Amino acid sequence: MANGASEDGAMENGVSENDLSADEGSEDGVLANESSEDGVSDESASKYEVSDEDSSEDPDSSNTVTRTRSSNPGTGDEDGDGDDEDGDGDADYVDVTRNLSEESDLSQDPVSSPFSDSDTDDEGRLFEEFLEVDPIFSDKEVLRPSYTPNKLPHRDSQVNTMARSLVPALRGETPSNILIYGKTGTGKTASAKYVANELQETSEDTEIPCKVEYINCEQVDTQYRVLARLAQEFGRDDVPMTGWPTDRVYDAFFEAVDSRERVVVVMLDEIDKLVEKSGDDTLYNLSRMNSDLDNARVSIIGISNDVQFTELLDPRVRSSLGEEDIVFPPYNANQLRDILEQRSEIAFEDDVLSNDVIPLCAAFAAKEHGDARRALDLLRAAGEVAERSKTDRVTEEHVREAQDRIELNRIVEVVRTLPAQSKVVLYSIIVLAQEAGAKMNTGEVYNTYTRVCSEISMDSLTQRRVTDLISELDMLGVVNSVVVSKGRYGRTREISLSVPVDETKRVILEDSRLAALDDANFADAVQSRLDDTDG
Repeated sequence: MANGASEDGAMENGVSENDLSADEGSEDGVLANESSEDGVSDESASKYEVSDEDSSEDPDSSNTVTRTRSSNPGTGDEDGDGDDEDGDGDADYVDVTRNLSEESDLSQDPVSSPFSDSDTDDEGRLFEEFLEVDPIFSDKEVLRPSYTPNKLPHRDSQVNTMARSLVPALRGETPSNILIYGKTGTGKTASAKYVANELQETSEDTEIPCKVEYINCEQVDTQYRVLARLAQEFGRDDVPMTGWPTDRVYDAFFEAVDSRERVVVVMLDEIDKLVEKSGDDTLYNLSRMNSDLDNARVSIIGISNDVQFTELLDPRVRSSLGEEDIVFPPYNANQLRDILEQRSEIAFEDDVLSNDVIPLCAAFAAKEHGDARRALDLLRAAGEVAERSKTDRVTEEHVREAQDRIELNRIVEVVRTLPAQSKVVLYSIIVLAQEAGAKMNTGEVYNTYTRVCSEISMDSLTQRRVTDLISELDMLGVVNSVVVSKGRYGRTREISLSVPVDETKRVILEDSRLAALDDANFADAVQSRLDDTDG
């Protein structure tokens, strides 16, 4: 009964619907009767047997009967050539009937579909449980350093001083150069960007446009890169970031900026980084170019965390650059609270902050020399901790957990940027702390330090210099160093760790020069230290 209709109409193209439903669970996709020892019974094989002339399209339908060689060794087809090799008289072919019009839709073909409904039930469910939690933030970006608010609390005096210095730009005159000083997080960059935005918007109503170009000198830290960036911003896209002589790049910028009448303010954030790496040639050229310009006027706003950086400048550059100095003092706790309250109204949903969250964030940041950036980061991190906890309210506990995480990240960054010798000294302290107790003295640290240096073939410093490095680690908050009196035996310095041991060690070993260190290498040094102590 091949390729013919059965008496009840259930056969089509030689394949029974009952057979399909019974066999669709086969793991290898080949229709087989599990009751047969070989995987395909004689009865099933005869049902699927097809002659050569039947391996063609049915002219009355869109179905095609194809002959597929079975790879099941139970069919007797050992070499896959379709012959009856086991001599049981059964055909070694399995027919697969496919509707050509539905070939692209595997879900409608139970034989060929590799997926069942159960396989796709969980598709796209990864983020659903997180999205089901009510959001805490309405605009998290407000809490990031890149955000410039419309109003800057407690910086009216500094903003007004900058505005007075830049007013001549709106009249087409050359404004004074400005140097802005202050510690991290005192609002220097935010205030300067706020004034710059106001200047550009106001100039739209004047005859002479004003344009402010912001450059972060921690990233763009050479004279060539600064000039190339400026040239590109004024239409010279052909200027590469490397490869030209610096004089050629300067000429390209000069021609581009002087192509029309306008006032240009170049804002150099972290200006001290540029001077430390490349000297003051950039500042000299920018501050002196107005005498050669015919149409444009150029002014400089420099922003620095280091009040002393001008000592590195040539006296001529210092006199022309520092025409107006503005100092940003640190915020106190009450001022930080005002800043956080202003930002939180935009950043968070209504009634998600408990009453003690903002005062606690302000208090933590006030200890860090009034760092508003630190306060904003802490508030944002506390909200993120609450979100991960799947709670709908930010509490004091979330702030304290966020503070611990931020402090750990700060320590990691401090340790990562230490010089190699300081890392070796710190590693020696860690080894002693793990093996011999919480406190140690300078001599014990130095003995272990010298053994560490010999293990990694590094030149060791004198004990006096190592003592200085320990003092530097103390100032960074990595170790705690206290001078104690021993009576008639004099005074000694007791040293203890102030950072998590495992995390600090991991960061130290990231340095390729120190990665070969292994605790086992210092067993002798530690034992020697203990022996000296016992003696």
